[in-house]
Amino acid sequence: MSDLSLKIEKISQQTSNVKAYVLTSSDGAALPEFTAGAHIDVMVDLEDGSTDKRSYSLASDPKDTSAYTLGILREVAGKGGSAFMHDKLVEGAVIEASNPKNHFPLDDEAEDNLLIAGGIGVTPILAMARSLSASGAKFNMHYAARAPEEMAFKADVEAVCGENGHLYFDGGDPAKGINLKELLSNRQGGLHLFVCGPAGLIEAVRTMATEQGWPENTVHYEVFKPAELDGEDTELEVVLTETGETITVPADQTILDVMLDKGMDIDYDCKMGICGLCAVKVVGGEPDHRDFVLTEDEREDEKLFCPCISRAKGGSITLES
Repeated sequence: MSDLSLKIEKISQQTSNVKAYVLTSSDGAALPEFTAGAHIDVMVDLEDGSTDKRSYSLASDPKDTSAYTLGILREVAGKGGSAFMHDKLVEGAVIEASNPKNHFPLDDEAEDNLLIAGGIGVTPILAMARSLSASGAKFNMHYAARAPEEMAFKADVEAVCGENGHLYFDGGDPAKGINLKELLSNRQGGLHLFVCGPAGLIEAVRTMATEQGWPENTVHYEVFKPAELDGEDTELEVVLTETGETITVPADQTILDVMLDKGMDIDYDCKMGICGLCAVKVVGGEPDHRDFVLTEDEREDEKLFCPCISRAKGGSITLES
């Protein structure tokens, strides 16, 4: 059941394929507070008649409980969620959503903050900039898009960040955008990095941060879509130690989905490998980790594993579940 009933107060075209949605409570009450980096899950109607949920980051001021602002990219190759939001919804419509959740928060230990955004990844990063600016915390934001007219929330970023905002227009060529090596070299103690955007940008930032010696716990990132199932994945057997049951997971399904289909009680949320709520312990077999949340210590020492997205390198794996 959804937590919130939200009225669409305003829809505006940010770019050729991004719309901004201002949402208020349908009964006029104040909305739940949230922290920078949070998202809500919105219920969407798909073309096949089914209903599903899509996660959208909140770009608005975390201190403002009168309205939420979403920025949504229309994905031509998507599964229908963004098409519903772009093509079916009008101002005045009411949608159902979850309370805000945050798998991508700012870090209280940070003495300085480096924010990097690409494309629609600006939404949680903008909320972070708003929060940091309001509190007087140190930060710099670097934001890349193809062209000025394709930069969603450009005016907001400029107003919030001022001289702390750095905009890049690469024409679709990342080499002409943010110079990551220059930006991430010579890290000062206390500096934390937050990045959101296309998978290629996130991977490039993570790789460069590792090469430049950034501690793992100072690099924070968020993805919008789960990793695609590998076309070469094969069926695997999963042994569950608590019940002694062995389940078969087809190549085109995740371990978590099969467990849920069988009525098993397991905590989960994102199904994208970014929240870690579903993590269980590996007892046997070699995991193929595909999550974005577990640290190397959690994987190697604590033997944790996210069944929502990860698989096994062999034909079977044993989980403490």
